[in-house]
Amino acid sequence: MKKAFLMFERGATFAALLGACAMLVIAATLGMFQIVTRFVLEQPAEWTEVLIRFSLIWMVFLAIPSAFRQGAMVSVDVLYRWSPPRVRRVLDYVVAVAALALIGVIVWWGWDYAQRGGVQSMAGLESVSMFWAYVAMPVGGVFSAIGIIGCLVDPQRLELETAL
Repeated sequence: MKKAFLMFERGATFAALLGACAMLVIAATLGMFQIVTRFVLEQPAEWTEVLIRFSLIWMVFLAIPSAFRQGAMVSVDVLYRWSPPRVRRVLDYVVAVAALALIGVIVWWGWDYAQRGGVQSMAGLESVSMFWAYVAMPVGGVFSAIGIIGCLVDPQRLELETAL
């Protein structure tokens, strides 16, 4: 069961990271397009700013699971380093429960916010609902929860290996 979950988690985290990379490519490409249209052609495309902003939001929420999985989220690791192995495992559970609680709030309210924003349209892209921008929170939250559980089951602590 553990092995099957870790394979699923690895695939889900990899898919989320690929999505984050794709969103970065989209944001960079649209930024270059906007520079060309604004300063070379002198006819700016208004819709690019909105898509850049929302692709960056999607990028962040899709990259968070990878950071969770590698143990690279912001943490105070002094207590972890000075603790014996049994206390470290307790700290792992405390951190995982706290992170899952926070992610649960983000998923819950993110979904509510996405549904409420579904009646709005994007400025510059009137045919696209704001739902697609706001749904990044619950989607990223679900991927993050999978990564948090994966980190609890199989901790990697990669940030501690590179720390001074």
